[in-house]
Amino acid sequence: MQETKSSLKNISLEPSSADRIALFVGELNGNLKLIEKTFSVKIFHKGDKINVTGNEKDIKHASDAILDLYNLTKKNIEISKEAVHLTIQSHLNLSLAKVGNEKANISEIQIKTPKKIIRPRGKNQQDYIKNINKYELNFGIGPAGTGKTYTGVAMAVKALKEKQVKRIILTRPAVEAGENLGFLPGDMKEKLDPYMQPLYDALRDMLPPQTLEDYILKGIIQIAPLAFMRGRTLDNAFVILDEAQNTTHSQMKMFLTRMGKNAKFMITGDPGQVDLPRRTISGLKEAILILKDVEGVGIIYLDDKDIVRHRLVKKIIDAYKSIENND
Repeated sequence: MQETKSSLKNISLEPSSADRIALFVGELNGNLKLIEKTFSVKIFHKGDKINVTGNEKDIKHASDAILDLYNLTKKNIEISKEAVHLTIQSHLNLSLAKVGNEKANISEIQIKTPKKIIRPRGKNQQDYIKNINKYELNFGIGPAGTGKTYTGVAMAVKALKEKQVKRIILTRPAVEAGENLGFLPGDMKEKLDPYMQPLYDALRDMLPPQTLEDYILKGIIQIAPLAFMRGRTLDNAFVILDEAQNTTHSQMKMFLTRMGKNAKFMITGDPGQVDLPRRTISGLKEAILILKDVEGVGIIYLDDKDIVRHRLVKKIIDAYKSIENND
């Protein structure tokens, strides 16, 4: 067995940035200690100098995480626990990914939208974006917080901006809303809007308010429950079916057969969060089995490592898994 040699990397920060340095290293160097523990390196910090020792590969990811945190302070972004967690998790995913020569190109993959640039966090999200570019029909499968819908909406906005499609159509099966719709105030749109809110939230992150409003008024962006898709042929459109685990067999088949010319279809969902009545088969679970070997269909499975929400989300999912596995 070959012995791994220890290496050293020196990081020099701006000498006049004592306040910023204090912010990103954390109280009692807490953030640096977390980076140390995560990447199995040793970090020595004094003033504007930081030394990182350990395995060469681990040093690279730890150093990149340190510099990313430091750069956040230069943009006046708060170094919250969530920001630290997401930064470390992002570089940890890269560290764990076995992608050969492609690893160096991960940072080159990005989605440019009018308001922000979205980059993949690790190999699974990288492959997700590649699949969306490659295939006309894609499935993004994974637990809450892995960026399934957000990444899909970003790719849709990019496709619209680059005139690859003429419209974006976002839809969800209104399972929970359907049972109590009559008790909610307002017309059909007002009743359904709260249920479609996650899709609006993603769009607001990527488009200026006036642009989004204009697109919705002109029908360039349409957000509607799945039932509204029946009878339509969707041409020149980027279409996303969100929360697809809550579709039935007939709903999923209906949706898949709406695909028209120059259309890109995306289906996202979490098979572990089905809200259908008992003994009703999830259309998503069935579709994955039926279409897994069909040429031209992309299926990507995202997992706990890809979670980009609050740091507790991963722990919550792990805790529930341990209970469910014992049932």
